[in-house]
Amino acid sequence: MTNVLPTPIDDGAADHLIGLHLPDIALASTSGGEVSVGNISTGRWIMFIYPRTGVPGQAEPSGWADIPGAKGCTAEACSFRDNLVELHEGGARSVIGLSVQSSAYQREAVERLHLPYPLLSDENGRLAAALNLPTFVAAGLTLLKRMTLVIDGETIRHVFYPVFPAEGHADQVRDWLRANLTD
Repeated sequence: MTNVLPTPIDDGAADHLIGLHLPDIALASTSGGEVSVGNISTGRWIMFIYPRTGVPGQAEPSGWADIPGAKGCTAEACSFRDNLVELHEGGARSVIGLSVQSSAYQREAVERLHLPYPLLSDENGRLAAALNLPTFVAAGLTLLKRMTLVIDGETIRHVFYPVFPAEGHADQVRDWLRANLTD
């Protein structure tokens, strides 16, 4: 029997994001130090936002697979890794992941999954609050709902929300980039 993951619905919680400017908030990066999200690139770049990656040998939160859109963070991160060249060819200068997990926790995932891009930690929820990002609670943790932002400089130009399935999402982003090339 195959487990079927529940499909998330578009609850409108990301509708306000297109056209917003990213705030000058510094977040811990797995590449070391802090990075201001408002100054990542002057060109087009991608920020994929995910709830949490798991750690081999540690149980996921109870009921995790029953939460629409929660499961699939590792597969999504690997999909962006595996499509990085095509994303760059489509005009994305960089790809960055974001979650509320600590930078130390994220570093384990970067090393284990051989991710060639940094993950940013919004552990204190400053960026989530500033942008009013959609969240959910699981096992007492407030986590970010899965979405991807296409950003030109500091301005959000496109939002993929909800994202499902996670493992094929980088293909959707690549196709959107190819159809919406910038100069």
